[in-house]
Amino acid sequence: MPVYAGTRDYIAAPELMQTVNVAVQLGRPLLIKGEPGTGKTMLAQSIAEGLGLRLIAWSVKSTTKAQDGLYVYDTVQRLYDGQFGEGDVGDIKRYIKLGKLGEAFTSAERVVLLIDEIDKADLEFPNDLLWELDRMEFHIPETRETVVAVHRPIVLITSNAEKELPDAFLRRCVFHFIDFPDEAMMERIVRVHVPDLERRLLDLAVEAFYWVRSIPGLQKKPSTSELIDWVQALVGGGVDPQEVRRRLPFMGVLLKKDHDVELATAALGRRR
Repeated sequence: MPVYAGTRDYIAAPELMQTVNVAVQLGRPLLIKGEPGTGKTMLAQSIAEGLGLRLIAWSVKSTTKAQDGLYVYDTVQRLYDGQFGEGDVGDIKRYIKLGKLGEAFTSAERVVLLIDEIDKADLEFPNDLLWELDRMEFHIPETRETVVAVHRPIVLITSNAEKELPDAFLRRCVFHFIDFPDEAMMERIVRVHVPDLERRLLDLAVEAFYWVRSIPGLQKKPSTSELIDWVQALVGGGVDPQEVRRRLPFMGVLLKKDHDVELATAALGRRR
């Protein structure tokens, strides 16, 4: 198995790369926490690309159950087929649809499995996955079959730290917290996405970005992706770099709430 060393479009800190490789070596799920916009989801894409593996992404919602990731028994379709005489309703296998975890287990080749934003689900969700993630298998009672992983997937789990996860679940994971990038790291990240950016514009945009994030009372601080979008908007709009610090052109690309725009506008007034 190759060693993960980041990718061209994802700049990973050395400690993060080491943690990824430790989790792969131990065969443990890697739990990544950090505020929104620190690249948690993109890390899974980078790991898959860097190791030459396919990515399977399971996006968790508030209504998601652990069972959804294993398989779904489509009883409605079976009832419909029974009423209208379509297909062999006695063959229950036809109505078993594998979820993302089931897909990862049955893949002929090793994959990267992303369980994205696990803290959106209810508190029982992580505990309900303990057996499957430990044993790499699950049972389908309807067909009396046990699905065993052909290859142990590389499991990356992200959390925005909105809820505390159960201790029993945490014990089974390798943990890493992604700090929000400092200015030097952020400049490298922006350069990856906007390679021909004028140095003066880059400096002023990054400076303004961190100044905005420091405004007290913001409901949603701008993230890395919003900075990249903003820089691209500045370039596309032909904005004079000096205007960036003075009036924050295209402020709506950075800030997405009326309250935050009002705070930033007031702070700009005091700054002049």
